Amino acid sequence: MIRTILVDDHAIIREGIHLLLQQETDIEVVEQAGNGQDLLDKLTETPADVVLMDMNMPIMGGEEATRRVREQFPQTQVLVLSMLNHEAYISRMLEAGASGYILKNAGKEEIIYGIRTVAAGRQFLGSELGLQLLHKLQGSGSTAPAEGLINEPAKKESILSRRELEVLKLISEGMTTSEIADKLYNSKRTIETHRQNMMEKTQVKNTASLIKYALSHGLIE
Repeated sequence: MIRTILVDDHAIIREGIHLLLQQETDIEVVEQAGNGQDLLDKLTETPADVVLMDMNMPIMGGEEATRRVREQFPQTQVLVLSMLNHEAYISRMLEAGASGYILKNAGKEEIIYGIRTVAAGRQFLGSELGLQLLHKLQGSGSTAPAEGLINEPAKKESILSRRELEVLKLISEGMTTSEIADKLYNSKRTIETHRQNMMEKTQVKNTASLIKYALSHGLIE
């Protein structure tokens, strides 16, 4: 039996994954946690074979939590489940000690296969990420293996997605979160998530610094 802990700050995501895994006879969800510190506290009482780890969480995020899990509970493997698909994030999580990385839009079978793979002591990269890295290699004409690409630092300017740049432009125009959400037909939570992701990607601490970064790098006028 693969003892698994689900770590995500959104309870609805944890419950959804729990429901998917309940049908598997070789996987048991033994705990759930809302952030990295919560996970570490629970691991002291509840051993696990695999942690399904989100990245962006309050109190302690996935990168720091992964590093501590590997230091304090080396028998526990970490499989990242995130919406962030840039190779810079994959590299950071693998360097922190994760055994695999998969996107949240992956299908049930891929998530289950990923859990079984890392539980067996092997590494796993989601199919969409593998294709993305392959296409990037082909586009660059490089013959380096995917592992080399994963560990290659990316320019910060290229990290922001098209949607994030769109949100950034609207922020720079002085629009509120509610106004941006209405304009883009998104929820306020989605817009705040984009804002937080941009600050993490550009390594700034607040919106003012984010605008300054965008101006200095020519991302907005």
